[in-house]
Order: sequence, then C-alpha cells, then structure tokens
Amino acid sequence: MSGTGLRAERGSRAGKGDDARGGRAETDAPRKAGSLIHQPENLLLPAFSCLAPGDRARFRASRHHPFFPNLTVCFFLFSFLLPSVLSLPCPRLLRSVFSPAPHMSFPFQFLQISSFSNRSWTRTDGLAWLGELQPYTWRNESNTIGFLKPWSRGTFSDQQWEQLQHTLLVYRSSFTRDIWEFVEKLHVEYPLEIQIATGCELLPRNISESFFRAAFQGKDVLSFQGMSWVSAPDAPPFIQEVCKRLNQDQGTKETVHWLLHDIWPELVRGLLQTGKSELEKQVKPEAWLSSGPSPGPGRLLLVCHVSGFYPKPVRVMWMKGEQEEPGTRQGDVMPNVDSTWYLRVTLDVAAGEAAGLSCQVKHSSLGDQDIILYWDGNHVSRGLIVALVLLVFVLLFVGGLVFWFRKHRRYQDIP
Repeated sequence: MSGTGLRAERGSRAGKGDDARGGRAETDAPRKAGSLIHQPENLLLPAFSCLAPGDRARFRASRHHPFFPNLTVCFFLFSFLLPSVLSLPCPRLLRSVFSPAPHMSFPFQFLQISSFSNRSWTRTDGLAWLGELQPYTWRNESNTIGFLKPWSRGTFSDQQWEQLQHTLLVYRSSFTRDIWEFVEKLHVEYPLEIQIATGCELLPRNISESFFRAAFQGKDVLSFQGMSWVSAPDAPPFIQEVCKRLNQDQGTKETVHWLLHDIWPELVRGLLQTGKSELEKQVKPEAWLSSGPSPGPGRLLLVCHVSGFYPKPVRVMWMKGEQEEPGTRQGDVMPNVDSTWYLRVTLDVAAGEAAGLSCQVKHSSLGDQDIILYWDGNHVSRGLIVALVLLVFVLLFVGGLVFWFRKHRRYQDIP
C-alpha cells in the first residue's frame, strides 16, 4: 500500500517532467516525428524571445564575456565551499537547513508468549512496546487489553478498540485450539513454548514496514510474507506441514494482512500524536568518575558512571586523546526509579598510564556538547564516600543516645 503510493508519487513527478519538456517543444521549433532532440538554435528561444534584435546580439555576446558567470564553475565552487561553510561553528542556521534532524524511530512491537504444559494447561500473555515505552499488556486472566499509559488509546475510537479486542480474543482461543490439533496430528511432544512477535515501524515519506514472526522452543520457525506463511530455512520438518495448513485458511491470512497493513500503521500514527511529549522526552545525563577495586598489583580500575539520562541510547567511552581505549568495558544499561537510565563503564589500566585518560559521554539530549571528564588521579570511590558518611551519622546517633541516656539517668538519681 505504501510502496504503491511511493511509485505513484514518482510517476507524477516523471509526468510533470515530461509535461515541462513537452511545453518547451511546443514553444520551440517543431520536433521531427519520432525524435526527442530539440533543434540547437531554438534552445534559448523562450529565455529571450521578448528582446529586441539588437539586445539579442548583445545578450549572445555577453555569454562569451570573461566575467559572465559560467554555470560549471559556479556549481564547482558551490559544491566545494559548502562543506567548509557548514563545518564552521557560527552558521548553525545553515547547518539546520542543509542537514535536517535525523528521523526518530519508535518501532511498535507486540510480543505473545504461550506455554503449553499439556492439553489441559496452557497460558498466553502479551505485552507491547512503542520504542522504549510499554503502552499495553494482555494478561491470560483478562479478555481485554490493559492500557498502561494515559495516551494508550491513540486516535482509535471506542468502536475500533472494541473490534480490535474482539479480534484478539477470538485469535487467542483459536490459536490455543489449533496448537492442540497440530500437536495431536504431527506428534509433537509437550511441553511447548511458542512466541509470536508482530508490529510495524513508520519510516519517512509515510512508508511503513510490518512483520509477523513465530518461534518454537526459542527458535524462529515461520513468518508471514505478502499473503502467505513461509517456513524458516532451518525450521523443524513439521513446520512445512503447519505452513501448508495455515495457507489453506484464507480468512486467517486476510485477518493477519489487515492487522499488518491497516491496523498497526494507523495505531502507531495515533500513538505518536497522543504520546508525543513522553516519546520525545529528553533528560540530560550526569556523569562522575571513581576508582573500583584494584584488578591487581600496580593496576587501577577506572569507573565512569552515567546516570539520569533518557532516552536509553547512549555512548560512553574511555579516551586517550582522540582515540578510544580498546580495553573499555560497558555494563548493562539499568533503569532508575524515575524511568531514566544508569550505565557503568570501566577500564583496567596500569597505574602509570591513567594520566591523560578521559571519559566521553554522547547522548541525544546533549546535542553537540559531549560530557568529557578527565582522570586526575584524585578520584575516590563514591561508594567509599557514602560508607564514610553513613559511618559518621551512625557514630553521631550512637553518641547522642549515650549522652541522652546518661543525662536522663543523672536526673533520675536526684532525690
């Protein structure tokens, strides 16, 4: 659908080009039948046909004047000087015009997890993400989709949501029944674990890419492509039979195609409108350095902490001048309680080689202003500082209790 629109757009542009050329041909001298080549003497006729004969001669002569702008030279100078101008720090406006902001991607993905211990016990749960946010959940005990965000309804009407929820409810019961039949006819053994992943991503020019994939026991086995089910190259042999039977069900194929090419793109477009403020939220990170436990004699463990940033993508590097240190180790990006993120990046170096090292943090909220922290050898572990502060507070608290107890007991001893 979106691809057809793209081809139509290209076709319309080509048509306009043909019309323009046709207009010039009608204005100029007539072309020969079957020829697309204009007569050379008429190429400039529309440009100066309104000039007097003497002016025409002067115009032709000016084209050969040494100061007349040559288009080839102008184009060369423009293409040569433009990158240098855009690299200067001052013309920020020019850079914003010629280098537009990159497209922010918020792919939508719905994940279904179905467990079959035997024929009498099964469970199916689902959850969905839009970028890093989770707007929906679908519990086995519930017949309705759970909205986790104030903007989870998007721009769908109540009737559209009722239709979608009914479709998913029918799908869940049919899916469970079909799995039972496949297990019985294809002699597959319990327990089973099946994952379904579907969703779409909106691309520039109003193009969308949708997908539907299924995994069996943690391994991809089939996908929906076009209007048919296709087995993965290394899928178990019985998956071929599953695809054959699924492709015979025209109603199911049409429903899946409707979800992928109509429902998912419309849903995502609405969510991008209603959830724009949260989706495009930017929180700048805080960064600090510390030393970790010594890896060995004469060695240091340098630690760069980055916390409080959003969205999740971030790049943190230990640098030596302009070069990244090859021994940099990055931990997992962990969530904070306020929905921001935390990252710890370490570097094991010899004690004498730590001087001149720096930690560089790149994040979308910082723009071009990266955070750069230089190691000066005087950093103390933040954990050690916290422990010392807690120890001081404990000593003050215990000392206060002892002082109060002694004073209170002294007053009690007075007759």
